[in-house]
Amino acid sequence: MRSVRAVLDDLPAPLRAEAEAWAAQEAAHHGAHQRFNRILVARRPSLGRIDGWARRTFAWLDRRSTRFGLAYAAGFEMLAFMAARWVDRRSSTLFRGAEPVPTTLFLWHLAEEVEHKAVAFDVLRATGGRRVALAAGMAAAMVVMAWFTVLGTVAGLAASSRLWRPSAHGRMLCWSFGFLFELLPALAGALVRGHHPSDMADPYWLPVWLQSYDPVTHTMPEWSMDVVAR
Repeated sequence: MRSVRAVLDDLPAPLRAEAEAWAAQEAAHHGAHQRFNRILVARRPSLGRIDGWARRTFAWLDRRSTRFGLAYAAGFEMLAFMAARWVDRRSSTLFRGAEPVPTTLFLWHLAEEVEHKAVAFDVLRATGGRRVALAAGMAAAMVVMAWFTVLGTVAGLAASSRLWRPSAHGRMLCWSFGFLFELLPALAGALVRGHHPSDMADPYWLPVWLQSYDPVTHTMPEWSMDVVAR
């Protein structure tokens, strides 16, 4: 957010408006995650160490140059969009038996990534960022996402007494390899000259579900298997 806001004055008017809206939306997004993380850490104090590592990691990233920040933002947004597209087709399998409230938050997070998939990329390109910068941003974002996903998953499995269950690790490995099998070719395609995030097909269900957002109560309908079926 800070990297994008730092270059707002250098952007043409239409893109500047989109970038300002993106930064405001991401600020609200960040606040929701912070509140959720505080609840998790209060209930599982062991997660406090991972949360602290994450804060220090992003503080270190924030001290890099604005150019790197823009590349990281563009790379991370592209990864998040691809994750949303992968999850969209597997919601009924991935979340079978899941708690509805955290599942709703997770899916809301992914649905949000779909609607602004190109803004950070456009800001990077408008400020002179090249494909090599995007590749570096993608690589950094992938490492950060993968590392903290693994840490969070291990902590979650341990807290639910499932860390030593082969079936749990089998499912995680299948999902991980399936995601990488779809992700890596898409990332390679995103680095081809002339490619734009708008060229990538949106998922079907998540954008439709996002239309259920209630602007009065600022809430989404609680996720359930019935919602996916409809």
